[in-house]
Order: sequence, then C-alpha cells, then structure tokens
Amino acid sequence: MAIDPLFSPIELAGMTLPNRIVMPPMTRSRSSQPGDVPNALMAHYYAQRASAGLLISEGTYIGPLAQGYAWTPGIYTREQLAGWKKVTDAVHAAGGRIFAQLWHVGRLSHPALTGGKAPVSSSAIQAEGVKVFIDDNSQPGFVQAAMPRALGIEEIPAVVEEFRQAAKNAMAAGFDGVELHGANGYLVNQFLDSEANNRTDAYGGTLENRLRFLKEVTAALIEGTGDAAKVGVRLAPLTTLNGCVDSDPETTYTAAAKALNALNIGYIHIAEADWEDAPNMPVAFKKALREAFSGLMIYAGKYTAERARAAITEGWADLIGFGRPFVANPDLPARLKTGAALNEHDPNTLFGGAEKGYTDYPSL
Repeated sequence: MAIDPLFSPIELAGMTLPNRIVMPPMTRSRSSQPGDVPNALMAHYYAQRASAGLLISEGTYIGPLAQGYAWTPGIYTREQLAGWKKVTDAVHAAGGRIFAQLWHVGRLSHPALTGGKAPVSSSAIQAEGVKVFIDDNSQPGFVQAAMPRALGIEEIPAVVEEFRQAAKNAMAAGFDGVELHGANGYLVNQFLDSEANNRTDAYGGTLENRLRFLKEVTAALIEGTGDAAKVGVRLAPLTTLNGCVDSDPETTYTAAAKALNALNIGYIHIAEADWEDAPNMPVAFKKALREAFSGLMIYAGKYTAERARAAITEGWADLIGFGRPFVANPDLPARLKTGAALNEHDPNTLFGGAEKGYTDYPSL
C-alpha cells in the first residue's frame, strides 16, 4: 500500500514526528486566576491531543504589557513556569511533542489587562473596530482595543530581551521548542506590515527596516533555546485580522522567509486567511515561500484531510495544522487516518469556563 502522506514521519529539532498533523495554537482562556497560571485541566487537555505529530501551545504572553485577552497564560513568573511544567510533563508522558507559542499582542490590548498602562506598538495607530476581552466579574467583557503608544527606539531592546527570556523559560518548563507569534495583527506583525507601521527610524519605512524587529526577536529566541532548529515562526501573509494589512504581501513575506532562512530556524508556520470570502493564497505564492525557505513549512486554515494530503504531495507543505477539528476531536489523527466522522465543536465554550467544551469531547 502507498504511504499516507499525512502519516509519514518527519524530523524536527532532533525529534521524529510520527505524522504530519499539527495542533496549531488556539486561545482557550482556561488559566488559573489570579496570575494566569497553567493548571492541571490544561495539562489534561494537551495530553488528550498528544497523538498529533506536533502540538503548539496557545498564545502565551511574555510579560506584563504583552497580554491582550483575559485568562490567557503567561510564561514569565515562577508560578506560570511551574504550571507549564505540568503541561509538558503530561504531554511527554502521553508520547507527544510540544512547542510554546510566545506572544506579545502589542496594540491589541487594553489598560484593564496591562496594569493601567497604555498598550505599546510599532506606531501610535489604533486597531479601530477590533475588540479584546477583559475580565468583567469573571465574564468576558468585550471592549475596543485601546489607543497604543509607539515604542521608543530605546525601549525595543528590552522587548527583545523579554522574548529571549521567555524562550529560556519555555525550555526550563520542558517545552521541546518555541514558536514566535508573528501573525494575525500582533506586535511582530505591527512592525512588519506596511499599513501598521509609520515609523521613520531604523524599524520603519523600508522593507529592510520593517523586517528588523522580526529578525532581532527570532535571533533572541535562538539564543534563548540554544538551538535554531527549536524555533518556528508563525506568519499570516494575507490575513487582515485585527487591522494589519501589507501593501505588497508577496514581496514582504518572501523577504521575511529569506531572512528567516538565513537564521536556520526549524519551520515557518503559515496561517492562511480562513473566514468566509477570505482571499485565496495562490499556489505560486506558496511555492515562492518554499523556494525562499529550506526548513519545514506548516500550513493551517480550514484544511480537510484530502486538501492536506494534496498539499504535502505537491511539495509546498510539510505539515498541516488542524485548528477547530482539534477542539472537538482529541483523537483527531486516528479519525483522519480511518476517515471516521468528526465531532462538532461548541462555539459557546471556546473561551473561558472549565471542562465543558474543553476536555469532555469523546474519543472514538
């Protein structure tokens, strides 16, 4: 029998992944309060899904100004690291592999989440019409993302250092590697995309300058993990989520892929726009990224098993992320392998809460 492309092993960061199925980062907002501490419930959730070739944690904020949504976990306090160690131990005991997604939301925040301070960004441009959720008496209160202030050029090294320390913390907490969240309108994206960056210093204007923050943070993560192969970067070339838009995404993101290739990181993770009527990402663009980058390529965005197999067979993807299907199907690889029916997720239990809609979905 021919080998199923979804179930052929592949190497990443010294590990053999048993399949090409990735659980991408998904915010679920179940950390313990106060302190945004990962907990035993989260450990159970990730361990349930350990049959994925690779698990990538939910976005994990790196410092006090980096959080944009209530109840999301951090990775900078002693308690948070101890909580993440419970998660990584449970995943490894179940035979899995897990990277930590490191997150700074930049302007997509509110003083209620940042100790009363204004959010920071590449530029003082508000993400108009974009809402974040705060803790409103233990309920999600949706509020307009606040007006940010532009980071002073003298402040940027401290943010880069936060990323470096977060990578060290992730390794100390037992993660197998880290992924930089450079997509979906968050801080790295706010420097990278032309319409979100109006700086006139070394971090704005030209494409080379707009790439600078991405390159510096990625280099810091390599230092923090001690191994470039243990670093991945998530990018979203065509998404306009959260107000970030680039005037020439093919040029910008092919250049980003070349810059990341020079740093020898393990993978690039492309988040395709996946809402109704979203722009289609041309295969020629995907092939250009493949040509620019010699590491692994992960794609995510409403992939079916059939589309995933075709992407891997055609050669522009190595692994495929399945987001929403993993919410409701802890044994998703087994279901994809056998063609079994998938459970439908309950959208009302995605953010916040406890076991319901989180760890109570049935396996085959």
